[in-house]
Amino acid sequence: MDVEKELKDPALHHPVMDEPTNSEEQIDSPVREPEYPSKLKSYIKNFERILVKYNFEARGVQRVLPHECRTLTWTSYLQPFFFWTSANLAAQNVTLGMLGPSVFALSFRDASICAFFGSLIGTLGVSYIATFGPVSGHRTLISARYTFGWYPTKLLVILELIVLLGYSMIDLVIAGQILSAVSTNGSLSIVVGIIVVAVIGWLISTFGIWVFQTCQPYAFIPQLIAFSILYGVSSHNYDLSTPSHGDRRTVIGSRISFLSITLAAAITWGGAAADYFVYYPDTTPPIVLFTTTLLSLLCSFTFAYCVGIGLASAIPTTPSYSAAYDTSQGALIVAGFTDSTSPSNFNTGFGKFLAVVVALGLVANLGPPTYSSGIDFQVLGKNFQKIPRVVWNSVAVVIYTVCALAGRDHLAEVFTNFLALMGYWVIIWMSITLEEQFFFRSRFGLKIGIGNKESRRGWGQGYDWTIWNSPEKLPLGISALMAFLVGWVGAILCMAQVWYIGPIAGLVGEYGADPFNPTSPSPTISSPQPYHHALSSPKTPFKITKSTMLPTLTPILLSLLLTPTIHAYTGDMTYYTPSLGSCGYHSSPSDDIVALSVPMMRNGADPNANSKCGSKIGIWNPRTKKQHWATVVDTCQGCKMHDIDVSPALFRKVAPDGDGRVKGINWGGKEVGG
Repeated sequence: MDVEKELKDPALHHPVMDEPTNSEEQIDSPVREPEYPSKLKSYIKNFERILVKYNFEARGVQRVLPHECRTLTWTSYLQPFFFWTSANLAAQNVTLGMLGPSVFALSFRDASICAFFGSLIGTLGVSYIATFGPVSGHRTLISARYTFGWYPTKLLVILELIVLLGYSMIDLVIAGQILSAVSTNGSLSIVVGIIVVAVIGWLISTFGIWVFQTCQPYAFIPQLIAFSILYGVSSHNYDLSTPSHGDRRTVIGSRISFLSITLAAAITWGGAAADYFVYYPDTTPPIVLFTTTLLSLLCSFTFAYCVGIGLASAIPTTPSYSAAYDTSQGALIVAGFTDSTSPSNFNTGFGKFLAVVVALGLVANLGPPTYSSGIDFQVLGKNFQKIPRVVWNSVAVVIYTVCALAGRDHLAEVFTNFLALMGYWVIIWMSITLEEQFFFRSRFGLKIGIGNKESRRGWGQGYDWTIWNSPEKLPLGISALMAFLVGWVGAILCMAQVWYIGPIAGLVGEYGADPFNPTSPSPTISSPQPYHHALSSPKTPFKITKSTMLPTLTPILLSLLLTPTIHAYTGDMTYYTPSLGSCGYHSSPSDDIVALSVPMMRNGADPNANSKCGSKIGIWNPRTKKQHWATVVDTCQGCKMHDIDVSPALFRKVAPDGDGRVKGINWGGKEVGG
């Protein structure tokens, strides 16, 4: 390969680009190579040559120019539909759907309706952002520079990296749980499953978007088959009749909170949605890309959520499901495949095979965020662009793999601490982007920013896409940054977390709700969080310890600093005079003991043999900001599902000013949930 050909080959163009102001010069001028140490430069160039030789992508963050785009065919219009379906018809979204019945105590009907409309609202924003790929030729957060400017965009990039690495980490943990559950007596360690899936995800994401275009459109087929069979063999256990738990206001609050979870799980794709369509030409009809993205995301999210909702609705009435959920969410998926009570006499061995297919299918959900994380590292600045995308992809894989290994037994903490605040920024940013597009850039508003003859047509008018890497030519971004920060004020007013319930959220129901209203006084819309505090699945430990915090590296440490110890449940606390409890333990009024409700204890024929007996739970009072520990010794016959009854001594410790019943007490533990 000669030097001249190498410079002209767009796949070999390096991300460091000092683009001329004249667009014609930009197209014809070769890219200036960054200065590397000689050996490092040699290694990088050799690796890039290998990628190009086999038609893989060596491109990083640099813009895809119009003459470099692919030719549209009828299959090009179907590809976005299959791409998004493959990415989201995944076990991760199944486990998220489980939260409707198991944590928010919603009925199958209520949870399914909330999941549908949450997915619909969330995917509208993602579909809109996806249309920026063809018209600009830029990755998603490069386009954000035209609103936020050079430096404020770095804040968005950091937040997006946290989201991408967090979701990837959860993918690995769930895949490890499933692979471990299908092995004989759990002989395969979760660690092995995590590493296997991480390596596969690294290979696909490292070799670029061309691999996505080849493999990703077909990845949904085995997942669709597997989940359809899962529906068939497990649906006879689904509880379709039990209503949602709680009074009217509490049920409304639970519906809102679960809807906001499903909404934000979808909308967090928005920070990377345009990344996968930059090779589409500017003649691509935006309405076609918008519609195919919307339909595929809506169908895949809703399908996966309903699987999880159905499985979780059967936990109280199906012993095998309950035992599996005590192990992990992934184990519950395996139990759905292998339930021996199925009227179809489903083969257990084949069921385990399908569970493995589902676990490996998480690679399709893992690949896109891993690919985008490599791009986003380069968006941080020109010095970051000097390092090839494939290196940043590898760094991202190492980070989220280490995090998954360190937090594999603490998925609830990861869900809650790591992602509880990350979805807010996406909808605030989207709101500002919409305003920029329709009020200031479009033909219907002021045209600030003059396009040139190389600017792409129609939907992307009003932008000069050639100045993306010139800080002095981009907006300062002060107005956008201030709107972004004020938008967070509205978000804080609507938060419903264990450690904080905003004044608006607290108006709804017994435990509050996380509404997604345009409550911000700024010209932005406050966002729902991606994960309510109750997303802590009730089968993983909640106590944050040094052993779980220290190995999880910067992203998790950053999020943990924002939140205190997390508890899965919120309810009333009362006290009683203990004696001989249902667990067979004799206790005195001075002991730190607790009685749980009947649905939480789920006593069998011999209450003394209940696995929850003797377990420890943590009790957190948001008013005093203090945590206390208690031992489970009894069953409270008159308690609601998430209420607790404690000894008089413990009651005085937790609520010194309490008068017999204290609302809004948070609690949880490994054996009992939280």
